[in-house]
Amino acid sequence: MIALPFSAQAAAELVDPDPVAVPKGLSMDTVASDIKRALIGRGWIVANEAPGKIDATLHLRSHVARVAIEFDESTVRLSYVSSDNLDYREKRGKRYIHKNYLSWVSNVLTDLSRNLQLSAL
Repeated sequence: MIALPFSAQAAAELVDPDPVAVPKGLSMDTVASDIKRALIGRGWIVANEAPGKIDATLHLRSHVARVAIEFDESTVRLSYVSSDNLDYREKRGKRYIHKNYLSWVSNVLTDLSRNLQLSAL
């Protein structure tokens, strides 16, 4: 067995997640609030905010992840912006990053989906 460096073992393909559907009837203000609650609840910092867009940063130990979230009254889309100490790289047209980043993003989107559903009640 060949020993791989830590970063090679922990790398996963980086594909931006599918958009999250927004239930009908929610305002842009409600969607923005639900996004911020999901981010803050998972330790992310809202770094910048404009109509239909929120930039967020997660500082976790020596790791930093930055994402952009674009939204309207029908969908929320999260995309990778940059990172520090997460072994981001591009190879043969594909992007790779530490696998924990994918979990962090998935957790935020799960919380966001729940927040949106609760707001629609």
